[in-house]
Amino acid sequence: MVLSDQPGPTEWGESRHGVGPWEVEHPDQPADDPRFDPELLAEGDRRNVVDAYRYWRREAIVSDIDTRRHELHIAIENFEHDANIGTVVRTANAFAVDTVHIVGRKRWNRRGAMVTDRYQHLMHHPSTAELMQWAREENIVVVAIDNTPGSVPLETAELPKRCLLLFGQEGPGVSEDASDLAAMTCSIAQFGSTRSINVGVAAGIAMHAWIRQHADLSKAW
Repeated sequence: MVLSDQPGPTEWGESRHGVGPWEVEHPDQPADDPRFDPELLAEGDRRNVVDAYRYWRREAIVSDIDTRRHELHIAIENFEHDANIGTVVRTANAFAVDTVHIVGRKRWNRRGAMVTDRYQHLMHHPSTAELMQWAREENIVVVAIDNTPGSVPLETAELPKRCLLLFGQEGPGVSEDASDLAAMTCSIAQFGSTRSINVGVAAGIAMHAWIRQHADLSKAW
């Protein structure tokens, strides 16, 4: 698994998010928690993180999320440099997904992730076959998300708890190999003129469907 150290848009400058230096925000409270970052305490924390993680070191945040990550994995095929992967990673981080799997090309545009890749486990697989082999070894059920004939409506499907949701690229959708090897394919109900929706949006809808079925909502922020 990989955690990125690359800076992103929300770390290039201060934004309206965040808090100032600790002594300004909490003048009467001690700041000796080992999870805190001395630089953030001194200069303020402008990162796009929930309030519970203010002033925390990145490693401390990742460790805390690791204690409550879900049994949900996400995979997205990246054979043509899909520009939606960053959005998928950002959403996966919001739902405390275990790991995001990049299939095909290893490099992807991280801008859309808005730095959340620094807190999200990532894994690369050169091919769909290797992803499927990994899933079998880990006893994880693969569910493809694509609007194809014979697919099961996501709105009525019972998703496995130990699950990997697999998404294809914008346009071609899930590859034939992935569709053939997945345990089932689920579709998202649409009612307008477009034949498909953005894969980043589709991933968010599918992840939330899993959350509604399996997550402990009392642990949400």
